[in-house]
Parts: sequence; C-alpha cells; structure tokens
Amino acid sequence: MAIIVMGVCGCGKSSFAEALAAEHGLEFVDGDDLHGEGNIAKMKRGEPLTDDDRWPWLDNVAATLADARRFPRGIVIACSALRHAYRDRIRATAGDLRFVFLDAARELIEARMQQRQGHFMPQSLVDSQFHTLERPTAVETDVTTIPACLSLDAALKLAISELSDWNPAS
Repeated sequence: MAIIVMGVCGCGKSSFAEALAAEHGLEFVDGDDLHGEGNIAKMKRGEPLTDDDRWPWLDNVAATLADARRFPRGIVIACSALRHAYRDRIRATAGDLRFVFLDAARELIEARMQQRQGHFMPQSLVDSQFHTLERPTAVETDVTTIPACLSLDAALKLAISELSDWNPAS
C-alpha cells in the first residue's frame, strides 16, 4: 500500500499522514525530509520553488514509494504534490498508489501558518502554494479529497472509509 497525503503548506499533511500510517501499520515518511539542502535554503529565504527545483525532490518521493513497496505493509508519505504534472511524475515511478488531498481554504492555512513554530516554510510562501495548486479533478480517480478543516479524528475516519475499497496489487 502506497499513499501520498497532499496539499498546501499548513494543511496538516504530516500529522494526518503519520496518523494514517499508524492506523494501517505502515511506514511514515515526511516528504520535507526528501528535499535537497538547496530547496530548504531557498524556502527558508522565502523564495518559492520552481518546477526545476521540485523535479529532483519529486523523483526522491517516487523512488521512496517504489522502494517501500518491498515492505509488505507499505508506506504513507506527506508530499505537497500540488500540480497534476507532479502527481503524474510520481505515478510514473511509484506505480499503484493513492493520493489523499487535504483541501483547505486560504483563511484556514493563513491562521495555521501564523501558529506554526520551527518549520522552514515561512508564511510568506502561502500565496505561491495556492498559485501552484491544481486541485485534483474527476480524471484523477486515485485521489480522495478530505476537508482539511475537519478534526484529525474525523478526517482520518473519512479517509479510512474512502480508502477501504482500494485493494492495491501485492
């Protein structure tokens, strides 16, 4: 089982992905840990990443998902995966996977980012995250959308219900 929890900064990807992984007995990886030092430095300076910055990172995410398939239980990765092309790039390497999109209103994200402590992503990049975001459409049948405004428990229950009919190839 390979799952990416996606969405803009501050939507709760890491917390949700970690809880989802624990619920299913899967490995959890925070996609932030797969960024190169240059990307992290750029974001710390408040500079949005370009596609050229993101491609190697997305390849790291996809390779991690592909390697994790050797584990019998699977993996959950928190990764923004903001554009359709980014998700397609991950799909090309990772194979059978599902995305859980934590859909959040800008107001919620701005409030959460004001509260956030100790993360390299500054609040000044919220605009670039929403500018880059291409919300999944019905064409992307491997994406489940969960409102980010739900409590962690409610969002987790909804995601588990939505993912229950998915039987990934072993």
